[in-house]
Amino acid sequence: QVQLVESGGGLVQAGGSLSLSCAASAKISSVTNMGWYRQASGKQRELVAVITNSGATNYADAVRGRFTISGEIAKNTVYLQMNDLKPEDTAVYYCGLHRWGDGMNYWGEGTLVTVSS
Repeated sequence: QVQLVESGGGLVQAGGSLSLSCAASAKISSVTNMGWYRQASGKQRELVAVITNSGATNYADAVRGRFTISGEIAKNTVYLQMNDLKPEDTAVYYCGLHRWGDGMNYWGEGTLVTVSS
């Protein structure tokens, strides 16, 4: 069973920075895109940022200009640089890998990011 493994979460003060990393435990081919999602307590999971196999990126309005997604889709790795963090960024962050060809989706177990005010 292929897994996505995230790392890099933690506690940071408002205005600080954190970097998240995600990698697949085994090679997954024909990936369409990889992304970061987050779920705050009592809220639904939401898309934070996505990067496609052509290198295109997209961001949620709430994080655009503060977060940067990067990665090598062919190597099944994705990163999220988070700057100028705010308390409202506090959430469990999940890595997702998507393959549109057969509708397969893979998810990490999540890493907690806590931003104190």
